[in-house]
Amino acid sequence: MPSSYNVRSRARERNSVLSRPEFMSLNQPLRGGAGGAGPSESRGNAKRPGQIKHQTSQPSEEPTDSGSKDRREPGKMPEEDCMQLNPSFKGIAMNSLLAIDICLSKRMGVCAYTSSSWGGCRSMVALLALTGHGITWIIGTIVCLTRSNTLAGQEVLVNLLLALILDVMTVAGVQRLVKRKGPWEMTPGFLDSVAMDIYSFPAAHASRAAMVSKFLLSHLVLAVPLRILLVLWAFLVGISRVLLGKHHLTDMVCGFALGMLHFSLMESVWLSSSTCQTIISISTLSWSPFF
Repeated sequence: MPSSYNVRSRARERNSVLSRPEFMSLNQPLRGGAGGAGPSESRGNAKRPGQIKHQTSQPSEEPTDSGSKDRREPGKMPEEDCMQLNPSFKGIAMNSLLAIDICLSKRMGVCAYTSSSWGGCRSMVALLALTGHGITWIIGTIVCLTRSNTLAGQEVLVNLLLALILDVMTVAGVQRLVKRKGPWEMTPGFLDSVAMDIYSFPAAHASRAAMVSKFLLSHLVLAVPLRILLVLWAFLVGISRVLLGKHHLTDMVCGFALGMLHFSLMESVWLSSSTCQTIISISTLSWSPFF
């Protein structure tokens, strides 16, 4: 017969909380301890489930915050890499027009290189474009001014010279601000660099051709065929730069508009004959303020 003490100890162990399956790990000795730890030490070092949960939740707060930061940081993309999921109608229209402009300009650049489809006509198209160059017109106007003997002719030529200088400076300033590249990414030539015609927008040749043609039509008496040829020349000068791959179509259109604006501005500040004679005298070092 087992003693009553043994029966009571077995019943106590059977009813003990540590004998349940979920607490069986507390009865196991520690692994890796020096000499091993007994069940009593493991039970002594064991912590309550509430304490374990509380302590494990505290260090997990920092990884959660860092994880949320990591999730936020990849979401912050540069503006140029972001795609607007709901763009406005205006933005869609502008992007579509720019895409059409680039596509048509590249297709029209048939004289961009000697290996292009119209590469054999490149020299002729370049010569046509040269007739609308700023350096060409400024030098030609100065030569004509030195050979002119009439006050009316000198008045027209001085105002034309000032209009050309205004056109060159304004176009160069706008190009520096916009800095739009041409459709074929070409290096500007020597004359273009001298005239500060480096970028694509607006087209300097188109602006100059429109301004000069309007100026000559307003101040010179020309026959109808010459008027038609003058307008045709201005258009061909503008389109020649597109054929050479230097400008986009929108650059040419804006250049024509800017040239008309220059003409209107020059007409509003037209210099009189006496003022022009003073400018000529100062430029030739023959001006005297006492006479």
